[in-house]
Amino acid sequence: MANSWQKSWNDRKKILASGGGWMMMGHISGFVGMAFLLLGVISDAINTTLGLEPTSWLLLAIFAMLFSIPSFIGWHSALHLDAMEAKKEKRE
Repeated sequence: MANSWQKSWNDRKKILASGGGWMMMGHISGFVGMAFLLLGVISDAINTTLGLEPTSWLLLAIFAMLFSIPSFIGWHSALHLDAMEAKKEKRE
């Protein structure tokens, strides 16, 4: 008997429908990571703290960038499934 998480990964239509959401989340977390990185660089350059120490901004940037990787993997899997279905339809 399949678990609920196994059913959701086996449902191709659900993965294809969620591809845009995955891409949007990946972009948002990537842009937030870049903003954190810029805040850290600017605060270190002017030798002051902008709410947090520059090292803390760098760690937040790393976390946000790492958080975007699974989102882009989910988007890529949806894109790959869509391409495979299009290729299968083209053969038929």
